[in-house]
Amino acid sequence: MTTDLESSAPDASIATPVLEMRGITKRFSGVPALQNVNLTVYPGEVHALMGENGAGKSTLMKILAGAYIADEGEIRINGEPVDIADPGRARRAGITLIYQELNVAPNLTVTENIFMGSELRRGQLLDRAQMEEQAAAVLASLGADFAPNDVVSNLSIAEQQQLEIARALKDKSRILVMDEPTAALSDRETERLFEVIRKLRRDGIAIIYISHRMEEVYALADRISVLRDGEYIGSLTRDEIAADRLVQMMVGRSVGDFYEHHRQMSVGEPVLVVRNISDGRKVQPTSLTLCAGEIVGLSGLVGAGRTELSRLIFGADPKTSGEVILNGKTLDIKSPGDAIAAGIGYVPEDRKDQGLFLEMSAGKNIALNSLRQDAKAGVINFGTIGKIATDAVRDFNIRLANLEIRAMDLSGGNQQKLLLARWLAIKPRVLLLDEPTRGVDIGAKSEIYRIISDLATQGVAILMVSSELPEIVGLSDRVLVMREGELVGELGGTTGTAITQENIMAYATGASEVNRS
Repeated sequence: MTTDLESSAPDASIATPVLEMRGITKRFSGVPALQNVNLTVYPGEVHALMGENGAGKSTLMKILAGAYIADEGEIRINGEPVDIADPGRARRAGITLIYQELNVAPNLTVTENIFMGSELRRGQLLDRAQMEEQAAAVLASLGADFAPNDVVSNLSIAEQQQLEIARALKDKSRILVMDEPTAALSDRETERLFEVIRKLRRDGIAIIYISHRMEEVYALADRISVLRDGEYIGSLTRDEIAADRLVQMMVGRSVGDFYEHHRQMSVGEPVLVVRNISDGRKVQPTSLTLCAGEIVGLSGLVGAGRTELSRLIFGADPKTSGEVILNGKTLDIKSPGDAIAAGIGYVPEDRKDQGLFLEMSAGKNIALNSLRQDAKAGVINFGTIGKIATDAVRDFNIRLANLEIRAMDLSGGNQQKLLLARWLAIKPRVLLLDEPTRGVDIGAKSEIYRIISDLATQGVAILMVSSELPEIVGLSDRVLVMREGELVGELGGTTGTAITQENIMAYATGASEVNRS
């Protein structure tokens, strides 16, 4: 991902802010969500807004977009006070908020989406030709590859995102808020989005960028403002941005605290042995061993086959060859149910589509995998199930009002802890983790690292896929590296090869030799 973006932000000493939010306070049922928060944004800058889930970022932006009204404080646009009492006034003030869940009408055309609510007319009839002409012009300015008359349901997520940006440009927005815009994008689509953001910035549009991904912030941000527990902590210029300082501002701890094992290393006997497993396509015949109490990182570039290998072991995808041996017994795993029955758990990369039942309560999500083992004569023991869920909420520090709250209403970090709690309820011998901290804030990451470390201390064998190299290096006792569907290297353990980011990338790319010192 590109990280050498030149800053073109204006000199704050001479520029007039396009946006000032002063002393913003918001309470819900008397409980403060924001307390005296300030935010200043200049034309033509990318201003990152960071903080843990629950820090107040979304509340502040919803006040800016007119979805909420502040109890106290003032908003100024180009130096003039404005009253943003509803979303319509926000749009007329030149403010557009692009939510993580995109707001498009899939059955309508691109043009109809761009002009929704502001259609052009010729007399009593819609002026479709004029709307398509203007839509084509704004799409061309973004370098979009789709046409004004394309149906939105046929567009990719990245293209739908461009559509939302096109709508904002048509409305002549000067302040664009982007909330986790790359959450559902590939690396290539992310880079394309970055190109659009660079162009918008050159055109003088102010962009407020919300993301948990540090590398994106380093690549894009001219300045960063940090919220913590509903309060404004401070801002950093591009030259001041550093991981240690940023983490300290967000959570009040240094970055080094997050990757400490906090456990006595005691690797036991082999628990899981995988021999020559393959799907005949993306995973070549692969063998590996996991020991009790061991955290093994599985690393490699995107597309190397890491997720596919995990799914083969778990029985989520059919294998064409190979065997899985647990505690010396060869398993006949034909489905995830077989793996679960044997004591193998799997936390998938996409928790919303593949892991959680979003409409179901938090308590039921936790208890789901243990229903069968806790039933007697086929009758569910609801008392036992309730205790399992209650204990998990306490042990995992899952923040929720009650067990009946829907999983979809929890933050990303709490959703991930919910998913971990479900698998731990079956007391697994082996746990496969695919991107266990993707899309969660840094505070939640710290708690998830603690949970993973505690599981290993209890003797669970863990295979962890992660694209974050500091995470792999910081947590793993050994690291296996994949390239083009094959295991090409091993670090740590008895190999004598240090677990470093440089050595991982050397194996992953095949570009150079590893450093064994």
